[in-house]
Amino acid sequence: MPELSRTHLVLIPSYDTGERLFSTVSSARAQWNPVWVVIDGSTDGTAERMVQMAASDPGLRVFVLPENQGKGAAMLHGLLAAEAEGYTHVLAMDSDGQHPADLIPDFMHTSQARPDTMVLGRPIFDDTAPMVRVQGRKLSNGWTHIETLWAGVGDSLYGFRIYPVSPLIAVMKRQSWMRRFDFDTEAVVRLVWGGAKPLNIDAPVKYLNAEEGGVSHFNYVRDNILLSWMHARLMGEFLLRLPGLALRRMRRLPPFQA
Repeated sequence: MPELSRTHLVLIPSYDTGERLFSTVSSARAQWNPVWVVIDGSTDGTAERMVQMAASDPGLRVFVLPENQGKGAAMLHGLLAAEAEGYTHVLAMDSDGQHPADLIPDFMHTSQARPDTMVLGRPIFDDTAPMVRVQGRKLSNGWTHIETLWAGVGDSLYGFRIYPVSPLIAVMKRQSWMRRFDFDTEAVVRLVWGGAKPLNIDAPVKYLNAEEGGVSHFNYVRDNILLSWMHARLMGEFLLRLPGLALRRMRRLPPFQA
């Protein structure tokens, strides 16, 4: 098993993922130590089995929330526990098998070498990706580029990424959003506003079908309304922040060459 890290951990929120959760966690544990799982009010029996799995694996920790609160809320629960134990960075990873566990070491080692960055997965889609999802994320990415003044965010929605723990907790404590599906995009925008530097690494994403144990809780209407409301809020705040963001961006540019 991998050597224990004292600074970086893998954090996996899960809600009713079924059997796929166990292969996802096993794959992550084969690549990194420690791995933490937050069971977000699941009713599929995975909480009990995951607790049993952790009992025989000191590199695996499981938190069980009594009710479903949303991805962002589950992440915040894990982030607070990570900060309390001195961890500085977490790699967020979905529980449904879409994310490439074999790339965990590359992401972690990049982050350890550049702790001032957010290491963001930039998705490489194959033919399993629903075209409506692929095209829809282009709109969200377009808004994110504007909101961050083209700071270099490769993809705003791909949840396979490394966050700095304390800055993200501070962001989430200052406002009450980012608790559900809106978490990933708003987190990256607000962290860029706070000065975090995005660093992108290409990573494949696979959409599993039902026969493969794939589970999706994405609701096209509900979640797109949530994303639209999120971008409306961010754009309103962006306009207020624009002078400061523009000034900071100009100061990073090299002097004008005549």
